[in-house]
Amino acid sequence: MSNETTPPVPVGEGFLRKFLSKFSVSRDKGLREDLENVIESHQAQNPQDGPGQETTSMMRNLIKFSDLRVDDVMVPRADIIAIEDSATMRELLAKFNEANHSRLPVYRETLDDVAGMIHVKDFMRWMSGRGAKPKAKAKNPGITISAKDLALPIKQSGIYREVLFVPPSMPAADLLLKMQATHIHMGIVIDEYGGSDGLISIEDLVEEIVGDISDEHDTDDEQLIKRQDDNSYVADARVLISVVDKLLGVDLLPDEEEDEADTLGGLIFEMAGKVPTRGEIITHDSGLEFEILQSDARRVKRIRIHVKKKPSSEDTAEEVSG
Repeated sequence: MSNETTPPVPVGEGFLRKFLSKFSVSRDKGLREDLENVIESHQAQNPQDGPGQETTSMMRNLIKFSDLRVDDVMVPRADIIAIEDSATMRELLAKFNEANHSRLPVYRETLDDVAGMIHVKDFMRWMSGRGAKPKAKAKNPGITISAKDLALPIKQSGIYREVLFVPPSMPAADLLLKMQATHIHMGIVIDEYGGSDGLISIEDLVEEIVGDISDEHDTDDEQLIKRQDDNSYVADARVLISVVDKLLGVDLLPDEEEDEADTLGGLIFEMAGKVPTRGEIITHDSGLEFEILQSDARRVKRIRIHVKKKPSSEDTAEEVSG
């Protein structure tokens, strides 16, 4: 999720609403194929005219978007960053700083009982209202929050916002329209037993149409891959192959194949010959295993890299003697 509020959709809202409404009412395969054919035909006949590459790509994404369900786009439960309502405002501040998200779900005791969400803007307003105003000639003009206020439990803060509760089978286009109509921009995906299965934000939905939304808070390539306690690595699919090569001391792409992919996600797509689903494991010739943690109908998003331990000289000697 991005750090800012709802990102602008680079097409007229009226057009987007009409387009999504059309597919929400009737997901006509023939209509989608006709639209794709029109785009391709126009590009072939008028290469110098018409929409640019980015606009054309977005139009295609819109067509594909009509086939997506909520569970194709959601953040899985294991990756949800949330906070319990019994936590203090001080802990909420630390969680916002750690998560680098603009919204955080708040739950009661377990993630299966989500009470709402807190927007960072509402939290900042709360701090401004509680903080002592600086003196006119103070060297540090920042506000001061008392320890008593910071010790206040979140559930007593009164700054919750509503969330939507949606089934995983709900069409993504329907949810986007609902979020626009209700102005509720976070949804909790519930399973058949009423438990929390995942989380979805309006940014997640819009990114399916316009592509990844980056801002000044997004991480560098080197920070898109992190080592875990079990010596595996969790990586964003956008991380460059060259960064993985340098970090793990491998050569994932031979020189003659370097033009085929730039990112780890692109490499995995080339290896699998498709977009692999969550839970699939793709093995590279180097011995690395790529476990898909998150993907949707169009691309891989997050990967766990399992690094096989190289046999020591003693292990090799034992195998030879055996």
